[in-house]
Amino acid sequence: MFKYVKDTISKAAKSRMVILVVVFLILAFILVYRLFTLQIVEGESYLNDFTMQIEKERTLKSTRGIITDRNGKLLAYNKLAHSVSFEDTGAYDNLTMHEKNLALNGSMYGILKILEKNGDKVTDNFGITLNSAGEYQFVYSGTNLLRFKADIYGQAYIENLTEAQTNASASQMMDDLCAEKGYGVLSKENTKEELAKYGLPETLTKEETLSIVIMRSKIAANSFQKYLAATLATNISDKSMSTIMESKDKYPGVDVVDDTIRVYDNSIYFAPIIGYTGQISSEELNELNKDSEVYNQNDIVGKIGLEQVYENQLQGLKGSERVYVNNLGKILKKDNRVEPQAGNNIQLTLDTDYQIAAYRILEQYIAGIVYTMLIDTKEVNIEDYATTDDIKIPVYDVYYALFENNVLDVNHISSADASTTEKRVYQQFLSEQSNVFAAIKSELTSDSPAAYKDLGKDMQAYMTYVVNNMLMEGTGILQKDAIDKSDETYLAWTNDGSISLQEYLTYAISKNWVDISKIPVDTEYLDSKEVYSALSDYIAKYLSTDTHFSKKIYRYMIESDTLSATDVCLMLFDQGVIKMNEEDYNSLASGSLTAFDFVHAKIYSLELTPAQLALDPCSGSLVINDPNTGEVLACVTYPSYDNNRLANDMDSEYYAKLATDLSSPFYNKATQEITAPGSTYKMVTAAAGVTEGVIGIYDTINCTGTFDLVDPPINCWNKFGHGAESLVTALRDSCNFYFNTIGYTLGDVGAEDGKAVDEVGIEKLAKYAEMFGFDAPTGIEIGETDPHISDNGMAPSAMGQGTNAFTTSQLSRYVATIANGGTCYDLTLLDKISDSDNRVLEEKKPKVHNNVELDPELWTAIHTGMNEMVKSNNILKNIKTDMAGKTGTAQETGVPSHALFVGYAPYDNPEIAIAVRITNGYTSTNAASVAGDMVNYIFKNKEADEIIPGHAIQVDANTQRFD
Repeated sequence: MFKYVKDTISKAAKSRMVILVVVFLILAFILVYRLFTLQIVEGESYLNDFTMQIEKERTLKSTRGIITDRNGKLLAYNKLAHSVSFEDTGAYDNLTMHEKNLALNGSMYGILKILEKNGDKVTDNFGITLNSAGEYQFVYSGTNLLRFKADIYGQAYIENLTEAQTNASASQMMDDLCAEKGYGVLSKENTKEELAKYGLPETLTKEETLSIVIMRSKIAANSFQKYLAATLATNISDKSMSTIMESKDKYPGVDVVDDTIRVYDNSIYFAPIIGYTGQISSEELNELNKDSEVYNQNDIVGKIGLEQVYENQLQGLKGSERVYVNNLGKILKKDNRVEPQAGNNIQLTLDTDYQIAAYRILEQYIAGIVYTMLIDTKEVNIEDYATTDDIKIPVYDVYYALFENNVLDVNHISSADASTTEKRVYQQFLSEQSNVFAAIKSELTSDSPAAYKDLGKDMQAYMTYVVNNMLMEGTGILQKDAIDKSDETYLAWTNDGSISLQEYLTYAISKNWVDISKIPVDTEYLDSKEVYSALSDYIAKYLSTDTHFSKKIYRYMIESDTLSATDVCLMLFDQGVIKMNEEDYNSLASGSLTAFDFVHAKIYSLELTPAQLALDPCSGSLVINDPNTGEVLACVTYPSYDNNRLANDMDSEYYAKLATDLSSPFYNKATQEITAPGSTYKMVTAAAGVTEGVIGIYDTINCTGTFDLVDPPINCWNKFGHGAESLVTALRDSCNFYFNTIGYTLGDVGAEDGKAVDEVGIEKLAKYAEMFGFDAPTGIEIGETDPHISDNGMAPSAMGQGTNAFTTSQLSRYVATIANGGTCYDLTLLDKISDSDNRVLEEKKPKVHNNVELDPELWTAIHTGMNEMVKSNNILKNIKTDMAGKTGTAQETGVPSHALFVGYAPYDNPEIAIAVRITNGYTSTNAASVAGDMVNYIFKNKEADEIIPGHAIQVDANTQRFD
């Protein structure tokens, strides 16, 4: 028995199968042991090692500094908000480009739907928007548009754009971005199954398409830097925040983060000075990173105004932290945190109360001029008026302006939710449009087209629009630089109007003035006749969708009374331009209230503002400074805009409207607009004449009413003459003859054959203009146009005409120099800079630009003359605060003169120096009235409600002029 067992064991030991079994058992034991060690003994450690593979540096945003007025009132500050961000954590790396586009588009669509459901929207600072007709259009123009195109097409410089990219329309750019090689939003390769898989609908609206493209473009801007977050939406609601946070697993890379938005108080009064913030552009990124790499493409920076000027002070320093995330992007750990440092705070010299009052007073008087000069007629003939200051404003210009300046939305008239009146008007428009297109087609194709001069006024306007606005400016088909301006056919079209549009375009094609590559048809093998035919067809197609051309048609419909003025006014209610008033609406509709009376009343109540109408006048400016320091107390330009709608989540439609507004709200009338100073310049001439010895302080010149030593003769504003005038009375009376004589006599220094030399007189006047600060900008921190001292015409230059051209800010410094007796300070908007703990880092000190050394007796004469001017002025003489001033009227051909005033108060101890200009403001009395009310407000001579009643201030059309 024992032997049997022994033999059996011996045989088994020699068996290969047994050996294999043993080996397998050992291996199995080792495997089980190893698994036990990995999962039980060291499982947590290995799990941490696995999930903490991704380490990244995260930038912590700094808080932008605040901006206050001189009294500490907030002008620009930050408000806590929640933002939706996207950060590429690598979740899409293993997908093909087609799959990645679908996945990202699905995520963006999902986020978009959450935002829309809760009344939120995507952050939109994109260069393309949808107009009210549902068509894509560019937000920008000119260089800004080219920069946008370069960014979208991935070109570092505008010069690198191809011709096709340069000429791409908004619609074409959207097609490019939505194609398979772009973001694939509308890719033809997307199948129904794929769309469903990634949560996308089979069709997208244009609004949805644009929103997805906007979000994708933000993500694309960070594509080279994986862990840099892109902001998709700002200031979202709590509902959107909670929904997105609950759905984060569905949208890899999407998160909701704490953020801030920039807020501007009293925005419309300060916007042109403060400016606004926005997402950094590629040029700004390069410029700001020139010295050190501190900015990235997601940063918000100052775009214009003081926000831009003091960007380095306001921005602050970013912080950082190291974070560890798992493969799903979830943060597991943070360390190495460096706290961000808040930006510095800027305190300005401006006084909020002065700024607001000045803006409202300006608006009231500009509206008052329009109200006073408005008459119930279709048109006026300038030649019927003795002077341009008598020109009346026909009410039909108001009706036209409502369309031309986008007060009424022509696209809404054709929309589905149009009112009954709008629908009726639209049917009238379609009928007229059909007639216009038929007439244009006939002129383009007829065997005997009419010469331009033989067309009616409306057809001439349409033909001019086709050439100048469409073919030249709009499309570039007619190349401005290629045209020979001396060519007889060109002159026959532009000067004589003796040829037809058909003849002109046919000739232009033959001379290669037409870029046929821009006509959207294959023109490679076409002869000139076929090219012309293609061009004619394109003109008709282009005009049919051109909103600006539609406005032209509406204009002539109004002029011909095809469209009634009553319907135009009713649409102001229908479109919400004017708040609904049932009594007015019904009275208009019934005819008991005429369109003229309605418009007249709404201008008076400021329900229709000068800015909206953009007629002459529609703008003005006012600058007040402390003559003892150069500190600017108020710097107002009218009209303005709401910078809250441009900061943070830019309202692209609003920006586009501002950019095309005929009242030019982006153009700072206080620091950028230059006109002749008119008679406000006469103190310079007085200083030059007496100091150079050509006249004594008490010498008199007999004003006869016409200065005839130059050709053409110069009339004094008092055509009967002032008689004997001294320096004091000449300033009081603003006698042109007196100052013409001084200017002319200054040229006697180099007289030849008894004739004054213009260059010598101009040189002498320029010497003193430079002394009073007209040789350089004022130093004000925002953009300012350089002054221009007159360089010809010594006699007219001496009374502030010639080629003299200065800004209101420069006039303000000039009169401050007079007020303080000769110290010409640079102007400043900056009071001080403090850190976030209110420690003063910089306090602006007065800076002297120049000192004007005049005989004390001459200073007294100048001051007395200005004081006498105020006391003799019907508008200013009753002001309780004694002041000094000088009116001025700068004339321009064919339009009302510019109204100007410079002055200071109180007379004996000046605290303020003020300059006012109303562009095309008719007479200087209107500018003086603004200054007078401002003095009353500052020195509390009247109640604020009396000075600022909230309606137009009716001016006297026959008020005496003081040039």
